Amino acid sequence: MQSLKQFAHKLKTETYALYLASKDPRVPWYARVLAAGVVAYLFSPIDLIPDAIPILGYLDDLILVPLGIWIVLKMIPPQVIAECREQAEAANQQGTPENWVAATIIVLLWILLGMLVFHWIGSLLNS
Repeated sequence: MQSLKQFAHKLKTETYALYLASKDPRVPWYARVLAAGVVAYLFSPIDLIPDAIPILGYLDDLILVPLGIWIVLKMIPPQVIAECREQAEAANQQGTPENWVAATIIVLLWILLGMLVFHWIGSLLNS
């Protein structure tokens, strides 16, 4: 159980480090975009595969998110990610960082995506 808690803490720190790296100008643009996408997906209340589906619902959280983090970490210069990890660890020691603006933007993007999908389905059904 302790190793699971350590893994969760490390995942939280890595995620916040990726968020910090996504704002760093020393990181290539494609890595910043992918990092922002991974962080947004992780904190999004909507999953690619809903958690209500037994077993499959957690696969995206257990496989896709760590895989995305691993890929992005390979794209970020080592000195930048080291600095971001230090900042993330310091922020975690002070308490959980909150960003309500980012959370609101993520939820609004999912709502917009849902509206576009419903519009697309509606146009297919009317054809």
